[in-house]
Amino acid sequence: MKKVFSLVVGVLLAFQVQAQTKGATNTSKDEPRVIILATGGTIAGSGESSTKAAYTAGKIPIENLLNAVPEMHKLAKIKGEQIAQIGSQDMNIETWLKLSNRINEIFENNEADGVVITHGTDTQEETAYFLELTVNSNKPVVLVGAMRPATAMSQDGNRNLLDAVMVAASPNSKEVGVVTAMNEAVFAARDVTKTVTTNMATFQSRNFGPIGLIYDGKVSYYYKTLRSPEKKFNVKGLTKLPQVEIVYGYADASPKAVKAAKEEGVAGIVYAGMGNGNFNAPVGEALADAAKSGILVCRAARAGAGRVTLFNEVDDKALGFVVADDLNPQKARILLMLALTETKDKAAVQDMFFKY
Repeated sequence: MKKVFSLVVGVLLAFQVQAQTKGATNTSKDEPRVIILATGGTIAGSGESSTKAAYTAGKIPIENLLNAVPEMHKLAKIKGEQIAQIGSQDMNIETWLKLSNRINEIFENNEADGVVITHGTDTQEETAYFLELTVNSNKPVVLVGAMRPATAMSQDGNRNLLDAVMVAASPNSKEVGVVTAMNEAVFAARDVTKTVTTNMATFQSRNFGPIGLIYDGKVSYYYKTLRSPEKKFNVKGLTKLPQVEIVYGYADASPKAVKAAKEEGVAGIVYAGMGNGNFNAPVGEALADAAKSGILVCRAARAGAGRVTLFNEVDDKALGFVVADDLNPQKARILLMLALTETKDKAAVQDMFFKY
């Protein structure tokens, strides 16, 4: 009887071990793969004091960030690459092109199921929108940063990074476009903007709000943008983009900035106008002159929310202008630069602003 009992127990244990091994194999196979591309920023910043504001951005390498948040390794199989090590005030087109090409390469070669980009907050919205327009995949691309350096008391970078990996690893994040994950909220790249210089909840989408929320280990989506272009811009092989400058509007503004941009030979000018993209008479004359010379002029708004509409107080068709719709000036510049890699036709460019 004892022998029979021992035999039964042995068989059951064998089945249990086999089931556990099989389960472990399946879990490993199904584990999401996330590559973290580091560019620097406050999330990788270091200061001499944990309670003072002063710090240097981008000092901490990607290896340290990976080791600082062990919990994220339970969510996905993580790899890290150092793309740049700068504060995002120094972000540039060269790094944008490098990021976009690397992400496209990752997805084309099936190296990962999602990508997270650590990035400073100053220009995070611009990098996110550039990638939204140039990454040709429906897989998750998530930008993340911090408002406090890694050495600060109550720093926010580790939690934000964990949340970003959670978003990138979630199957629900497919086909929502490029997003930012900050302060327990997910924002569409097209709509998000930095709204406060120092506050933890600085990222907002003033027109539409967040598309998702992160809480208690889960990301929940509520809607997605309809302005993600089906056809992305191809930047492979490019080393630069057409030069587009932003000119800021204000009371009694001088036309000198517009004239200087024209003399420099820019391909486009985004005018950050007052109200509904408005300008005074001298600036309007300078912008019209620039448009006649072949420079593509786009009217945007400095207001921070709302749309710039055609044919309101300005006869855009007569003056040869296009409008940015609800894109802020810095994002209008990105779309205009990319549009000019394909066409100078004003009607075609205006169509992009209404669709993208």
